[in-house]
Amino acid sequence: MFVIVVGGGKVGFYLTKELLAEGHELVLMEKDARSAERIRDELGAVVVNRDGCEGTHLAEAGANRAAIVAAVTGDDEDNLVVCQMAKHHFDVPRTIARVNNPRNEGLFKHLGVDEIISPTRMALSAIEQDIPVHELLHLAQLHGGELDLIEAQIAADSPALGRRPTDIDLPEGCTLFVLIRQDKAQAIRPDTVFADGDKVIAISKIECETELHRQLIGKTPAITPV
Repeated sequence: MFVIVVGGGKVGFYLTKELLAEGHELVLMEKDARSAERIRDELGAVVVNRDGCEGTHLAEAGANRAAIVAAVTGDDEDNLVVCQMAKHHFDVPRTIARVNNPRNEGLFKHLGVDEIISPTRMALSAIEQDIPVHELLHLAQLHGGELDLIEAQIAADSPALGRRPTDIDLPEGCTLFVLIRQDKAQAIRPDTVFADGDKVIAISKIECETELHRQLIGKTPAITPV
């Protein structure tokens, strides 16, 4: 399989090294001359000193016959440009992009990048495994900081367990928004019955979070920013 890797940082270097060890044919494109020379000394002629954001350079690297183009530079904009050109100008079947800022993930998916690698998201997921279920998880601020996007997990001792949204008396300024059950998101309907392990995404004013905590979790309130 022929693969083009764009970006000769640590991710690109080790990715290329592993792919070579598995017998794949590839080209590693690194636009910084010194970095390209240093990597070439170890990996050989597969390394070229070219900017993968340039269509002519991608063409020279053989993008028209590549099975995969993986853009793994430290710049999200560059990675998106590379994947867009690979997909739309060279008809590359599969594009992979490193996304450093999680806020850019939606844009990358919307614009057709086939697979996203987010080191930040991976680290967050690992950290979130250690966040106690008896806390609210503060996901983001909305509307200039006036509203919070919050996640609450329904546990076996939650006062919301077995109840419907209409059974929960929440103050004005707080809305239950999305239910995540078995890793699948769904709208919260009036007939939804909350079960152990459910995650509820809510939009709330800051002053309403204590009551939200009491209704969904029932323990001493604590807001955990991520």
